[in-house]
Amino acid sequence: MESAIALYTLSETAKRLRKSDAQLRWMIHQGTAPKSALIGGRRMFRESDVVDFINKAFAEDVA
Repeated sequence: MESAIALYTLSETAKRLRKSDAQLRWMIHQGTAPKSALIGGRRMFRESDVVDFINKAFAEDVA
């Protein structure tokens, strides 16, 4: 049996990143947002990609 993959909507991801929906949409447009995909016509983000995005930001800040 496959494990469940946690998916976030655009709004949920924006809240997690402390951004507005519009800011996250701009990040997607600029190519600076976490990986996402259209699933059922909705922009979705995997929890693991959002966590990786946050961890990468901290790693770059330290370097």
